Amino acid sequence: MMRRVARAPQAEDRAPPRTRASAESARQPCYVNSLAMGNVIQLVPEKLDALHDALNSYIREKGLRSTNQRRLVSDIFFRTRGHLSTDDLLALVRKREPSVGYATVYRTLKLLAECGLAYERQFRDGPTRYELAHAEKHHDHLICVQCGRIEEFEDHAIEELQEQVARRHGFALSSHRHELYGVCVGCQKARA
Repeated sequence: MMRRVARAPQAEDRAPPRTRASAESARQPCYVNSLAMGNVIQLVPEKLDALHDALNSYIREKGLRSTNQRRLVSDIFFRTRGHLSTDDLLALVRKREPSVGYATVYRTLKLLAECGLAYERQFRDGPTRYELAHAEKHHDHLICVQCGRIEEFEDHAIEELQEQVARRHGFALSSHRHELYGVCVGCQKARA
């Protein structure tokens, strides 16, 4: 079982600017400061380029404009791991370009979800959050009801049990979402 821990965004978190790499440095991974994970993540430049290419193709297909602000918002989103609300991403984007508005970030996130590059997540009564689609294998979520911490986990036994239950009831699963709500270790310790 693999566990990844998310933390609430901090003011000092931000994604570095995207630059076109030289032929030699293009083979090197990009290191990105992670907003929601609290650590540095590694992106292969080819994967980042593929995400941008998929978005640009979708934009052309729909007859939409590709603006500098939209490119900046999508680039920062692609480089940031975690579960970002519109406000979280807006704060990151404004560190690079203060003139970007809330509506631009909101519409770009909706566009990313519409074209399949982002998943929309609604955790209880909180704001809609977005995470990069297909970034890793399927995972489920543990959500702290006190501090809002989101912990991702993978568990093969749970996945297999879900398949068995679906088969027993004559269902062919196409997808699922598994969210567990409770109190995280940090909040438990704070209460003690």
